Amino acid sequence: MQKLFIQASQHLSGEGLIPSSKSHLVRAILFASLAEGKSTIENALISPDTESMIQAFRQLGARIERHGSTINIIGVAGRPQVPDDVINAGNSGQVLRFFGALTGLVKGTTVITGDEAIRHNRSASVVLNSLNQLGANAFSTRGDDKAPIVVQGPIHPGKLTMDGQDSQPVSGVLMAAQFLPGETEVVVNNVGEKPWLGLTLSWFDRLNLAYTCRQDYSYFKIPGNAKLKGFQYYVPGDLSTLAFPVAAALITHSTITINGVDLNDAQGDKALLPALEKMGAKFSYDDNAKSLKVNAVDKLEGVELDINDYVDAISILAVIGTQASGKTVLKNAHVARQKECNRIKAICTELQKMGANIEETEDGLCVFQSKLQCATVNSHNDHRTAMSLAIAGLVAEGETCLENSACIAKTFPNFVSFMENLGATFRMNSS
Repeated sequence: MQKLFIQASQHLSGEGLIPSSKSHLVRAILFASLAEGKSTIENALISPDTESMIQAFRQLGARIERHGSTINIIGVAGRPQVPDDVINAGNSGQVLRFFGALTGLVKGTTVITGDEAIRHNRSASVVLNSLNQLGANAFSTRGDDKAPIVVQGPIHPGKLTMDGQDSQPVSGVLMAAQFLPGETEVVVNNVGEKPWLGLTLSWFDRLNLAYTCRQDYSYFKIPGNAKLKGFQYYVPGDLSTLAFPVAAALITHSTITINGVDLNDAQGDKALLPALEKMGAKFSYDDNAKSLKVNAVDKLEGVELDINDYVDAISILAVIGTQASGKTVLKNAHVARQKECNRIKAICTELQKMGANIEETEDGLCVFQSKLQCATVNSHNDHRTAMSLAIAGLVAEGETCLENSACIAKTFPNFVSFMENLGATFRMNSS
């Protein structure tokens, strides 16, 4: 078990480059694998999720080679083959939902499984129900709507209604519908995580894939018959990962510069920055250099935030809330309970071990300013919970021990060296 030890840090300084976007990368691999001809993806994040997506699409017939951070793909021209083995999604909800929807295009049977979190915490019910509405026979082997799942295709153009609280199944169905031989209409109830649907639509725009939709994302019409040619793509920085060094600077009252930040990109978690400004954060952005300067501030104020548009930030916002005066309320985050772990419960439990005054609510968290103490805390095998607790360790008296820290590699493989370069004192240990 990999452990990360964190010493309280009085001050951080310097600059660092954030990793590239996982959300953009998985969409790039998906579309390149379904395109005709060769695609080249540069600045790819090297992580377990990347490998899971590559292995999955190889099973559908795509020829994929990775050389460092460059991925070359020769796609299947919209005609995926029947896999000759079970697909392992690893820890990737995007592989489960995106790839799961795409297997509806296969004229045969696909089985998808994954790690313990995928099999027991990540529901596939919306994907399965949607595929069945389009003519597939899709089901969970244990009847609990979780992996392992079986998809017997092919699906056909038509009309369907689906729940949209989690954006991943909606994105997956919309992407699959592009390759059907006719028009598909999708009605979405309980639309949530709208910026991530916007990210999928930005890929449709990039690749000239036709669609129409209502402004509130409650209805889509996809004409189908998509014909894609291979493309070249450079993956931008990950604006979800950006949250962690930003938080580190804010709670240690430090000034740092973070490079690789494109605030014109469609990634939804950039909405975190104006939310932090409401708490008193001060930023300077250089659009030409694609750099964000986090300026030292003396005090942060607790606020009430609807975080549905950037719900992946709930764990790190909880940490920031412990260092803000008064009370911070994080709401409209129901879907955070169905991520790699129940993030609401996990971060509440672990920060309480560190002395935080924090409470679960039905749809989020209520956090009060707290003096944190060192403790042994657990990541719950969730990369965002892990990094949030590591950042909390920067302001906890003594040395904090974070257990099961290897999951950080999912989105930020060089997290430890990145933070050490800013002046943090981290120590790794495997046992």
